[in-house]
Amino acid sequence: MQGSDYYIPAFALAVALVVKLPSLWHSRRSPMSQAIFVIIAASAGGFVFAAPPSVERVNRLTGVPNVSALIVYCFLSCLSCASMVLLLHWRGGPEAAVRRQTRMWIAATAGVISTFCVLFALSDIPAERPRDLDTFYATTPFIGEMILLYLTAHAATATVVMTKCWRWSAELRAVKAGWTRWGLLTLVTAFGLGLSFALLKFAAVGARWAGTDALDVLSTEIAPPLAGMGALITTVGFLIPVVGPRLESMWDAWRAYRLMEPLWRALEPWVGDGAPMRIARTSSLEMRATLRATEIADRLLNLAPHLDATHRAAAERYATARGLELEAALIVAEAATIRAALACTPVSGGPVAGGAVAGGPVACTPPGPERPSADDSAEVPGPLPIRISGTNGLAELSRHFSRIHPTDLLVDAAHSESN
Repeated sequence: MQGSDYYIPAFALAVALVVKLPSLWHSRRSPMSQAIFVIIAASAGGFVFAAPPSVERVNRLTGVPNVSALIVYCFLSCLSCASMVLLLHWRGGPEAAVRRQTRMWIAATAGVISTFCVLFALSDIPAERPRDLDTFYATTPFIGEMILLYLTAHAATATVVMTKCWRWSAELRAVKAGWTRWGLLTLVTAFGLGLSFALLKFAAVGARWAGTDALDVLSTEIAPPLAGMGALITTVGFLIPVVGPRLESMWDAWRAYRLMEPLWRALEPWVGDGAPMRIARTSSLEMRATLRATEIADRLLNLAPHLDATHRAAAERYATARGLELEAALIVAEAATIRAALACTPVSGGPVAGGAVAGGPVACTPPGPERPSADDSAEVPGPLPIRISGTNGLAELSRHFSRIHPTDLLVDAAHSESN
């Protein structure tokens, strides 16, 4: 692996940290926010200090050969600890138990890092090994024990986190916690790569203990990319449940905003006398969708006296007879009723059916063979208000509205059926 193989993911993680920093700062007292900060920062730091060019520079600046390896071991130990702490708080449970387990993992990690420092200080490793320190010094006193401790701690943490994530994801399968479950499965993959990294290192170090360097390639060529991918995927796994719902909300808002456009534009003549609502250019997609839904609702309120309640009931029966579910039939019926009202109801100064000119909104007979009978009219007394509300409901209403034309079969057939 070249320097760019380390620096590019480190840069990506740094960008993610900058993006998340405001929200992390606002909730800085939260153990989860603190853990997320450590995970991203430790991942980025591990990549930077593990890069061969960085190893050489750090060793030169400090005057201590191979000290960069100690720094990387400490970073990755912090990453493993923060991952476990975040998982504990994410899963939840009795507060006292979560706090006790958190302290236990932090204390264990602090003990491991302290042991790293002691063993490194006691070791004699003058030859700089930016790529193969684990195998080159596998049998050297003190540093060999440090390497063994690091790999053991890394493998143990990866196994524990991977097992807990897998079990929790299995429990969430029944409750359809999509983003959380996908995050957990991503973490299973990430820590599976971390475990593979440790096992490959173990194999190479074990071969050195046996007196052969035949398996060094496992440590120097195959294991490092696995560790890099594991660190990146770990960060992604923890961010999925945080970022995923937000992206989904933005997508739903954008989709609803676009879907509402046909109905919103068709109802422009029914804006009314109120001043139009303004919105800042920097407003969120959710705010824009909510504003458009509010404007549609206001315009429909102005149109409501001209909606034919009997037409609506007949259109709903017709849609149900065509095999639509009750909710879908309701939306289609509302859309057909609005389309029929707009097709024959002029606004101020517009022509009424038959060529007359009105001084204001005047209802007229919607297109269809004949008006419904008096018996049918008695089923639903008087015009009913629009029964579709909410951003998503109005988006679906607009979608069906845009598919109906003034001469559409549904409009005609509904009146025919009601007759």
